[in-house]
Amino acid sequence: MKTCGDKINSTQKLAEFIQDKYDPENSGFISTERFRDLLAAHGSELDPHKLEVLLALADGNADGKICYQDFVNLMSNKRSNSFRRAILQGSRQLRNSALREEVGLGLSRRLVRHVAYETLPREVDRKWYFDSYNYCPPPWLMLAITIAEVVVFMYYGFQLNRWVLQVSSPYFLKGPLPYHPQLRAQAWRYLSYIFMHAGIEHLGLNMAMQLLVGVPLEMVHGALRIGLVYVCGVLAGSLAVSVTDMTAPVVGSSGGVYALVSAHLANVVMNWSGMKCQFKLFRMAMALVCMSVEFGRAVWLRFYPPAFPPCPNPSFVAHLGGVAVGLTLGVVVLQNYEQRLQEQSLFWIFFSVYTLFILCGIFWNIFAYSLLDVKLPPPP
Repeated sequence: MKTCGDKINSTQKLAEFIQDKYDPENSGFISTERFRDLLAAHGSELDPHKLEVLLALADGNADGKICYQDFVNLMSNKRSNSFRRAILQGSRQLRNSALREEVGLGLSRRLVRHVAYETLPREVDRKWYFDSYNYCPPPWLMLAITIAEVVVFMYYGFQLNRWVLQVSSPYFLKGPLPYHPQLRAQAWRYLSYIFMHAGIEHLGLNMAMQLLVGVPLEMVHGALRIGLVYVCGVLAGSLAVSVTDMTAPVVGSSGGVYALVSAHLANVVMNWSGMKCQFKLFRMAMALVCMSVEFGRAVWLRFYPPAFPPCPNPSFVAHLGGVAVGLTLGVVVLQNYEQRLQEQSLFWIFFSVYTLFILCGIFWNIFAYSLLDVKLPPPP
């Protein structure tokens, strides 16, 4: 059985062999006819799914030549837009069996296959992911955030001697983590509030959605991209509260969770026919029910008479900030699997709008409270 290092060495040797023999002038292109002959001779040295994608690349180039850099990008798991277009054209001619029909897989490989069908709409992308993913690095970000949230919740549970509706304790908002309008100058609170939750009912729903959706997305798209969407949702949530619900505190990871879940659901809807996950309609309905229950709980709590007036209960607006990020920035990230985001104009448009919102939120927090003479609750 070939190891990961053996596979990398064989593909590197093949890439060097192609350039030396079939592109000695360094023109950057190889004829598809020679490329196909080469694959027939050396295809046994490649992973079967990568070989299938290379054949699709050859089929998708009607001009009779293949860009050598596209081949290098394939071997280094970086695919350009021109490569994706060629693959999508060539994949129509593929005749190999679907990834779902493969047998004899171990538990870890079956999990990778399951995640591929959960998150990716194209069979070529699913095979590409299945072939290249090796659990290195593991999906550590979502797991680390979830563990930290549980640890903080347990700590406050024992400290307050309360597990349900911890927010009703007079000491709940006194810590260094939750966002409070009187303490908005402490910038870390715009992010650190995710580690505090109003009670076990709040933590349980957020944790379930964070693990069931966030971990598979991180396995496919990586910690950097999923972390970007998550953190942007968290920051948008707290700033949205500071702009629209100016007297309320904020706790909970709902901003980041709703960014991930709404981006995933939008991606499923936009690629409905390509998504082959089982019971997708039922599972989408269940996800929407969970989101609705959590949002309804937050709205009820916000308008429920506070235990210690005049400080109101935590706001629900952070959920809406997360949804806005998920339906814009998040969708672009999930739509461009293995593509460089910096090459996507839509990414820069949404990122620029998001940056403008952040800047407006900062200026609002600096000047609006005094100009509007907002009566804030006393500090905790």
